[in-house]
Amino acid sequence: MQEAMKERAKQLLADGTVSRVIGWKRGEFAYDTTPAIFETAEEIDRDFVYDDFTAANVSKYLIKESRRDGKILAFLKPCDTYSLNQLTKEHRVIRDNIHVVGIPGGPKLDIEKIKARGITGILGVKNNDYTLEIETLYGTEKMPFYEAISGKCESCKSRKHVTYDELMGEEGEIAESNRFDMVEKLENMTSQERYDFWREQLSKCIRCNACRNVCPACTCENCVFDNPKSGIDNKAAADSFEENMFHIIRAFHVAGRCTDCGECSRVCPQNIPLHLLNRKFIKDINELYGEYQAGEDTTSKAPLNDYRMDDCESSIVHERGVE
Repeated sequence: MQEAMKERAKQLLADGTVSRVIGWKRGEFAYDTTPAIFETAEEIDRDFVYDDFTAANVSKYLIKESRRDGKILAFLKPCDTYSLNQLTKEHRVIRDNIHVVGIPGGPKLDIEKIKARGITGILGVKNNDYTLEIETLYGTEKMPFYEAISGKCESCKSRKHVTYDELMGEEGEIAESNRFDMVEKLENMTSQERYDFWREQLSKCIRCNACRNVCPACTCENCVFDNPKSGIDNKAAADSFEENMFHIIRAFHVAGRCTDCGECSRVCPQNIPLHLLNRKFIKDINELYGEYQAGEDTTSKAPLNDYRMDDCESSIVHERGVE
C-alpha cells in the first residue's frame, strides 16, 4: 500500500491536481512516525512512509493547510474521515481545497506495548503474518501482532470512510464495536470507586497539553487554558481540583462533537485513558437523545446543538444518575 500511495501522490502532484501532500514520515526511530507535508516527488520518494505505526490522524492539520494556496492531497484512514467531516460541518476546513484519498486503516501498533514486554534497543518492527519480528540491538524478538495493537484500534467503530474523492483498496464496513464496555464497567462502580479511579488516572497528568493540541475537536485559536486572565492558564496543576477540572472541562467542550478518534489517549505520555471521558458523554447522548455519531455526515445537527419538543427533561437526566 505504501508504494501505491507514493505513486498516486506523485501523479497528482505532476498533473497539478494538488500542490502538496500531507502524510507521514519516519523520525529518529523506525517506529517514530509523524505527520508531514510533501511538496515534491523527491521528498515523497525519500521520506513518505505508511506502515503499522502511522496511527496519527492528520485531519486537524487541514484546518490551516486548506487555507493555503492550491489544493492539498490528504490520505485519510476511515476514522480520520469522521474528523474531517466534523471539521467541515463546523466550517473549520475548506473541503473544496482538499483532495481526499481514502486508505485502509488499521489496526495500528503501539510501541509502548512492545516495550512493556521488556524489549529494548528496538531497531525495526516487521509484521510477518500477524507475528511481529522485532529487530533489536541484542537480536530478534517475536510477539503476537494483536498484543501490540494501539488502544484506539482495539475497539474500532468503523472501517468505512464517510468522505473521500477517491479510494485506494477495498471499502470496509461499520464495525460491531465494544467501545462502551469499559464505560459500562465504570458506571457500575460506586461513586467512590469511580472517584478513586479517575483521581489515580488524572493525578498522572503533567499538563503537557498534548491531548488538547492533537484533538480535531479542539480548534479554538485562543484556548481558555492559555488565557492568563482565566486563572487556569498554568501549565502544571496548582492543586488536585484543577488537575481534575482541566480534563473534565475539555471533555465537556467537545461533547457531541468528539468523533471518538482516540488521539487524546494515543499521544498521552502518561497513558491516561482520556478517551473514556469522551465515550461516557457519547454513550449518554446516544441514550438520552438517540443514536448519533459525530462526523458521520456534514449536515445533521448534533443533539446538544439542536432543540426538539421531545428532548429529554432535566428530571430524566437526574433520574438516570448512578450512585
